[in-house]
Amino acid sequence: MRQTVLTAAADLLASRGLAATTVAAVARAAGVHETSVYRRWKTRENLIFDALATRSDQALPVPDTGAVRQDLTEFFTALARFLATPAGTALLHLGALHEEDALEEGRRSYWRARLERAESLVRRGIDRGELATDTDPHLLVEAITGPLLARVLLTGEPLEETLAPRLVDLILDGTRA
Repeated sequence: MRQTVLTAAADLLASRGLAATTVAAVARAAGVHETSVYRRWKTRENLIFDALATRSDQALPVPDTGAVRQDLTEFFTALARFLATPAGTALLHLGALHEEDALEEGRRSYWRARLERAESLVRRGIDRGELATDTDPHLLVEAITGPLLARVLLTGEPLEETLAPRLVDLILDGTRA
């Protein structure tokens, strides 16, 4: 039931947006009773961010190739591919919303968890001596993530297949040990 409900919620978010993603609509789409959804997730916001996290985590495995450049390239290429899908774009827009107070903590938690996964790749690179010991993993990840998010949220420029590798190269060339 959990996976069916999360899939229905993510699909509704992607196709109809936040306002249409009510517990009642998700329950109907999943073929379950509304009280079952409330019993498991307690609030609409909990459901929405669980759906967001599940969908993006499936699309973004954390690679471990033994080389930080390759790990970051694979991770951010997967992110760019995901963001280029209708579901990824819709989920990113929802994750960036600041207008609903009830979503604020979930939004912060959602993005913190996504960025921490990428930061672990940077920490491994530091531990292996591929990056300088004073490299800031959070800042490095933000520096690569920012242009991807800007293209989806601000400029509408395409997320071409070569973008993530070029961003990784650009950032790492300034942080080599």
